Amino acid sequence: MILNKENLKNINGNNVTKPTIEILALPEKVIQFGTGVLLRGLPDYFIDKANQKGIFNGRVLVVKSTSKGGADEFSKQDNLYTLCVKGIENGLTVEENSINASISRVLSASQDWAEILKAAHRPEMQVVISNTTEVGIVKSEDKITDNPPQSYPGKLLAFLYERYQAFNGSAESGMVIVPTELISDNADKLKEILIDLAIQNKLGWDFENWLTSANHFCKTLVDRIVPGKLPVAEQKAIESELGYEDELMIMAEPFRLWAIESSNEKVKEILSFEKADKGIFIVPSIDKFKELKLRLLNGTHTISCGLAILAGFNTVKEAMADKDFSAHVLRLMKDEITPVVVNEDISHNEAIAFAESVIDRFSNPFLEHQWQAITLNYTSKLQMRNMPLIRGYYALKNEVPQLTALGVAAYIVFMNVSKDGDTYTASANGKTYPVQDEFAEVLYEYWKNPESVVDNTLGDRRLWDKNLNNYPGFNAAVKSYVDLLQNKGAKETLGNLHSERTI
Repeated sequence: MILNKENLKNINGNNVTKPTIEILALPEKVIQFGTGVLLRGLPDYFIDKANQKGIFNGRVLVVKSTSKGGADEFSKQDNLYTLCVKGIENGLTVEENSINASISRVLSASQDWAEILKAAHRPEMQVVISNTTEVGIVKSEDKITDNPPQSYPGKLLAFLYERYQAFNGSAESGMVIVPTELISDNADKLKEILIDLAIQNKLGWDFENWLTSANHFCKTLVDRIVPGKLPVAEQKAIESELGYEDELMIMAEPFRLWAIESSNEKVKEILSFEKADKGIFIVPSIDKFKELKLRLLNGTHTISCGLAILAGFNTVKEAMADKDFSAHVLRLMKDEITPVVVNEDISHNEAIAFAESVIDRFSNPFLEHQWQAITLNYTSKLQMRNMPLIRGYYALKNEVPQLTALGVAAYIVFMNVSKDGDTYTASANGKTYPVQDEFAEVLYEYWKNPESVVDNTLGDRRLWDKNLNNYPGFNAAVKSYVDLLQNKGAKETLGNLHSERTI
């Protein structure tokens, strides 16, 4: 039995949350550009949850923009799909299955463009959501009269111009535009491109004014790991348990965050799905969410990846199953990162709560997150994510952040690379790891003289924009840890740190 509208009545609701018939009849309120798993696992998850609670009461028209295939896989299942939430939340294992009914239609931009433009004529259509990857929000020379325009901004502008004409430029016909692309200031950049495109297409000052004054462009931050399809054996087991087949079934972790920047009451009214879940925030500024994610999630990953590999761990969950490593990560976040992150916008309790959610996420037994993948562009990630934390820690305490110093030492040891032409590799515990780092050659040269490698690495402003040797005690601490990692090994070093409880 395949998952579709007709078969819903035959599905046992004890093992999976099912939509009601009323939900399937709700009007389209959202046009969404993209069919990717992040959209289906985060915004569409929130919308479906709100519909189940009778809050938003609207569904999503999805525009499939890629040239690959059509929308058949969705139409075959009446756009229904199963979302399997699997992981750790508040220290407890979570496994939940729900049939998501947020999507009403999936239309192909290349085949159904006229039908997509018709949706602009619907008064209840009020929201635009997109995730067209980081390269989707780019300047273009699109003509909006093309069928369809090539770029995402071109398609969106054509849709908005159609709406402007359909409602005679009324202020009430403006839309709330919520891009989720993982680029800084995503909405501002999209708005700027749309204005340029409107000028290029000579759409007139009246439309340009409507575009900028009647529409609300909201910057956002999204955060949820949505691996997508489950492993074949695991999917078969879940399908057997649920009693139906689902080619669109995807998995997501329990953690979810969608921060939307707006102070406008009309925006909050339109995006009423915010009320359905604690993971959505409509706030005047999303900066604090960006800071928490960058420092406590990304920064912790980066400063820990070299150490984890040196300790012999392949995946994040494997490392977090080790009591010494997990204790190290928790202390790193609570003792060295949190004090720096706390400011007038971020309370201590907020930072600690976020740190604890990171522990849950790192410990997720259902995710295979490779440490090796985190070492990609290792140096630049450290520079962006962790160097400000070192500066902040010294400003607060004027002493060495010892666990961070250990992480920097692990970076230096890991980056003792071998070279074959333009290819660099690192070795640890008998394994070889590819190294993709623009500064691999610099570290390769520094390691030719092991006696000065720490001095040279810490003092190189190309790497850090600052001479780290100038921080009192930092050089000595890193040298001490490099020695321990080389002579005692990462596991023993971690074990000693954990058993001492003080550094």
